[in-house]
Amino acid sequence: MAVEVLIPKLGLTMEYGLIEEWLVAPGTPVKPGDPLLRLATDKVDVEVEAEASGLFHPAVESGAELPPGALIGWLLEAGEAPPGAPSTTPAETPPEAQTAEGAQTTQRLFSSPNARRVARDHGIDITQLTGTGPNGRIITADVLDATTPQQPAPRPKLASPLVRRHASMAGVDLTTITGTGPGGKILRSDVAAARPVPSEPETTTQVIPLTGMRGVIATRMHASLQEMAQLTLGTEATMDAAVALRAELKQHWQNVPTITDLIVRAAALALREHPRLNASVTDQAIHVHQDINVGLAVALEEGLLVPVLKRADQLPLSELSKETRRLAQAARTNKLTLPELEGGTFTVSTLGSYGIDFFTPVITPGQVAILGVGRLRDSVRWEADTPVKTQVLTLSITFDHRAVDGAPAADYLHSVATRLAKPLTLLS
Repeated sequence: MAVEVLIPKLGLTMEYGLIEEWLVAPGTPVKPGDPLLRLATDKVDVEVEAEASGLFHPAVESGAELPPGALIGWLLEAGEAPPGAPSTTPAETPPEAQTAEGAQTTQRLFSSPNARRVARDHGIDITQLTGTGPNGRIITADVLDATTPQQPAPRPKLASPLVRRHASMAGVDLTTITGTGPGGKILRSDVAAARPVPSEPETTTQVIPLTGMRGVIATRMHASLQEMAQLTLGTEATMDAAVALRAELKQHWQNVPTITDLIVRAAALALREHPRLNASVTDQAIHVHQDINVGLAVALEEGLLVPVLKRADQLPLSELSKETRRLAQAARTNKLTLPELEGGTFTVSTLGSYGIDFFTPVITPGQVAILGVGRLRDSVRWEADTPVKTQVLTLSITFDHRAVDGAPAADYLHSVATRLAKPLTLLS
């Protein structure tokens, strides 16, 4: 009996999933737990495993962008044919289109939910686009292409986004490869067997598609700036006492908290005093959250991931330090789970390790503020007429002016800096 393979619902906020690559060929026998495909969501890339045994038969091509619950394949018994699958599902078909006179038509638009959302954000009439997805489906990339006039280009050979990325990193020209996959599709093994393109003295242009994680980040950050009234304030925090506290803790603690740990702890405690910064704006109302869940931005080669420290204000400094290390390592080894990426109410982003003093962070969608942290650096303060060496760093806060005014945001920034100047308060 045929068993359906569906797009899983990974997290409460998931709206769609992008099939980046099928990991098994059609007709391959699989058993429960075998990886079937690589799926990109708006939070993380994951491998989806088989939930039953059978011969795998895909119902869509890689690159398809579908909502949770959409049919993407079958697990069949030997000699069994796949059932006839509909070209669309209710989850991926929008309401019936309206004519200019307001009358309903029976024509339905074959497009992904995210493509429709991006089209609305950019003011693009999606009915005028030509889809490049499976069976002519309009996907997000089609909408993004329509935002900027482009010169016609040859259609690339059939290859998944991961294969194209692999080829780009390996310096392999996909147009020179004959694919050995189904329908001439180029596989990773084809790229590995190909000879790299000889280097040329003239400058060439590298094209990086806005797909997968990079595409999701681009869409979310653009939406953040469009939908919020964002403003940034900055101040300096004196760190002499915090540095001295770390030196003292090295003699007593096995896991010594980093400067970032101290800042996250200070930021979480200060949110207790300034709850309006621990909120979101939805349905024309400010929703202040009870729990203080601090996201900590982790930079990866593909983009940013923001694992979340749940109830960060209730974590003792030693426990907070352990959790930040664990989450950062999980992010860099691609082992974060969806629950570890969801539920953030405030974000801390630090670029100090890159030598940056000040920057304007962009608010994570669904929140109203983000704290930026610059590098720890030497400075000078004056005691009467005597210069005294000191250590400082710059804190910046970007906030949604719809929810918070400048004075409360400045008070919050001052509260964080005060706690860092008197770091013993972070131990309680």
